[in-house]
Amino acid sequence: MVLVVLSVLMVSCANSEKKEAVVVQSPDGRYVLNFEIDAQTGPSYNIRYMDKEIIGTSGLGFEMGDGQNPEGDIQIDKVVPQEVNSSWRPVYGEKNEYPDKYREALIVLKGAGAFYNLRIRAYNEGVAFRYEFPKSEGKIAKELTEFSLSPSATAWASLRAQSAIEKIKVSEIDSVVERPLLVQLDQSLFTAIGEAALVDYARMKLTNIPDRPGTLVSQLSSEVVLGSTVNKTPWRFVMAADNAGELLENNYLLLNLNEPNKIENTSWIKPGKVIRETTLTTQGGMACVDFAVKHNLQYIEFDAGWYGNEYDDSSDATTITVDPKRSKGPLDLLGVIKYARSKDIGVILYVNRRALEKQLDEVLPLLKSWGVSGIKYGFVNVGPQEWTSWLHEAVRKAADHGLMIDVHDEYRPTGYSRTYPNFMTQEGIRGDEESPDNMMVIKTIFTRMIAGAGDHTNCYFAPRVDEKMGSHASQLAKAVCVYSPWQFLYWYDRPQGSKPEEEGAGGSKEFIHEVPELAFFDALPTVWDDTKVIGGYPGEFAIIARKSGDDWFIGGLNGLAERTVTIPFNFLDNDKTYGATIYSDDAGSDSVTKVSITNSKVTAADVVDYKLLAKNGLAIHLKVAK
Repeated sequence: MVLVVLSVLMVSCANSEKKEAVVVQSPDGRYVLNFEIDAQTGPSYNIRYMDKEIIGTSGLGFEMGDGQNPEGDIQIDKVVPQEVNSSWRPVYGEKNEYPDKYREALIVLKGAGAFYNLRIRAYNEGVAFRYEFPKSEGKIAKELTEFSLSPSATAWASLRAQSAIEKIKVSEIDSVVERPLLVQLDQSLFTAIGEAALVDYARMKLTNIPDRPGTLVSQLSSEVVLGSTVNKTPWRFVMAADNAGELLENNYLLLNLNEPNKIENTSWIKPGKVIRETTLTTQGGMACVDFAVKHNLQYIEFDAGWYGNEYDDSSDATTITVDPKRSKGPLDLLGVIKYARSKDIGVILYVNRRALEKQLDEVLPLLKSWGVSGIKYGFVNVGPQEWTSWLHEAVRKAADHGLMIDVHDEYRPTGYSRTYPNFMTQEGIRGDEESPDNMMVIKTIFTRMIAGAGDHTNCYFAPRVDEKMGSHASQLAKAVCVYSPWQFLYWYDRPQGSKPEEEGAGGSKEFIHEVPELAFFDALPTVWDDTKVIGGYPGEFAIIARKSGDDWFIGGLNGLAERTVTIPFNFLDNDKTYGATIYSDDAGSDSVTKVSITNSKVTAADVVDYKLLAKNGLAIHLKVAK
């Protein structure tokens, strides 16, 4: 056996008659990916983290369509190494700078059975690989990428992007489940499996191999046709950590795996807070603008119904034709947009896929000419290669017209907002429209939010908050815990001044009360200079702190069991004292929302315990004391 070690990159090749191997190690040495080609079984890989196996021997490859499966031996022709040690500053994000440090090996394969190369990257935050097709031709029927896990490992799985998240043994997964998939391997070892940079390929989900319990295999949502622009797969990534919070804190790995920003002038891309106008009336729109000005919001949004029945293929998004089933009107939409612009408030309009698919090239310039800031793409088709490509082209076309985008329903992010930062946020989440309780939201935080920003359609005064979801302090905390550059804070809530006789979306009849804790929302940013996951466990509790300028905001959510959470304030500047405004649930409060507000002072040396009842929350705003 001949062993060649490229010590700079920790990439090695071992050659013998039966086996060839390449080893790629992360810069900090914690991750090691071993790629092998066995003469009998073909290419495979395994991954170790902190000297523990997290992915056992797992197969690689494809089943090609039209009888194109090449047969014969596969060998390593050459290995092209690279090392990157840099960082980049996003247009917006959960941090103001992201490290981008990795070791890479492009494994060029040869032989009769070789039709792809494999590119591997080992970051300090995780390991990723993708297939690259030198000939750029053919049709992929199935991708056979495997992820071999311990059968006794526990996963938090969901069947669809917006379905419930269930805790289940990996070996008991009997359907196709969403990514990213969070898996607990043992008491202090977690891993996450997913994909990044899905742009023009078919979406990957995961399912068990029936006769190999614990081994998951990729399942594509459609065949993939290769071509001049489709010559590589998305990245398949594996992350690991001692706890689920560290995985969430490292979720910028997905951004790193995408191409850099392609929009030269980004001055028009503006994150912010949003109130949805629920009545589709002129009066309601004007009231929302006034409320936005008073409460430091940046946008109002008109949802489905402003151009007719969104489910009718004949609906026309180039007209303002209120759906009578949703509102009696009247709606002078252009007048509301003009009034909003005079107050420096942006307007976002919803457009359903039915209109988008037939009118996109008309709608984008028209809405821009109206003065609209952005569009919410609704009920988009997702999954198959055709619709994946269509959607990302629709994001690029929106950028050409200076429009920001929020994609709703089953779409889950894979980091494309780095390349096109006009892609502000997306749903693909079980948000407040589904009335999730705190337990479900906490599962979401540690699973779905690994993928990136999530539009949770938060509401505050809607009856579902008290009846189904949790508490009002939980709603305050959720806006910190669930990251979204466009943060909807009032989804089913109507401001004073809206038409009193009109029932709003979601059956909303009550109006927003001017309760003192709205000051927390007023001050809340939507993008951050730094983020710290202080503690938590999926479904049980979550404590997240985020920094903006000199201020810090903390959100705490509690599940079904009463608990005391401990917050060490060691993330604060050592030489400063901070005033802490604390918002918590208080059943004895005279407020309609039962939120208590207290004040204290803390320093970096302080460690404070807070008692949280079941389904309760905690929100804290920290400002440097004068």
